[in-house]
Amino acid sequence: MDEQNKKALLIKFGNGLRNLRSDTGLSQEELAERADIDRSYLGGIERGEHNLALINIIKIANALGVYPHQLLEIFAEPQDER
Repeated sequence: MDEQNKKALLIKFGNGLRNLRSDTGLSQEELAERADIDRSYLGGIERGEHNLALINIIKIANALGVYPHQLLEIFAEPQDER
């Protein structure tokens, strides 16, 4: 996968996270505090600047009160019927 595609995926994830955070009514500061991560790091995730580790996905999901897989559902594509 080339760098442009990687960046596009990180931006897509960040936008999805931002939407989910906004839907829950949390500020970046509130979510970062609940997830025990730095607010500037969370902002970078939402801007697609960080390729976050699984442990941080789990921490953010727990702070939002969702399952980790729900943060990745933005990438789900319908399966071909065969």
